[in-house]
Amino acid sequence: EVQLVESGGGLVQAGGSLRLSCAASGFTFEDYAIGWFRQVPGRKREGLACIDSRDGTTYYGDSAPDRFTISSDNAKNTVYLQMDSLKPEDTAVYYCAADRAVVAGWDDIGMEWYGSGTLVTVSS
Repeated sequence: EVQLVESGGGLVQAGGSLRLSCAASGFTFEDYAIGWFRQVPGRKREGLACIDSRDGTTYYGDSAPDRFTISSDNAKNTVYLQMDSLKPEDTAVYYCAADRAVVAGWDDIGMEWYGSGTLVTVSS
């Protein structure tokens, strides 16, 4: 069973940084792509970034701020999202996701599995 557990969210002041973590289990990490999405209630989900664990290639969605960086530690089966210079408009629930491959349009159509999300609140 694919399990994705996000952590690292919380309240931060504008201009601050957070690093989100996604601990993955239940599948062969190196064979999958892992991504980060976010969603504000009532708004469309945004695909931010994903990484192909096979070779470490990273992809960023059209709506991803250039202040965000995705990385992974295959030894720990964990993917990170470093978020710097946070703004109030970054406030959202952030979700980790996984799929068997990075498919075209992944940031729009989504991925196969999702975690339960972690809330990021940026105060002004």
